[in-house]
Amino acid sequence: MQTVKMTVSIPEELVKIADRVAKERKTSRSKVVSSCLAELAKRKLNAELEEGYRAMAKVNRQVADEAFTAQREVVPDW
Repeated sequence: MQTVKMTVSIPEELVKIADRVAKERKTSRSKVVSSCLAELAKRKLNAELEEGYRAMAKVNRQVADEAFTAQREVVPDW
């Protein structure tokens, strides 16, 4: 993946946290920030997918209920 340099201003306390994590993981501050942003993007996508799956579950339930109702009208009880 291509990287692009950017300049950001963040609170000093967050810089200290990023530096501590970078040291623990033996990586750069940039990779720590990139990993955090990637995780945020992943969580956002998962939340959107979950919302979509829940909406589709409601639709699927309605379709199933309608199909079962129609089946009961056509197929006699045994």
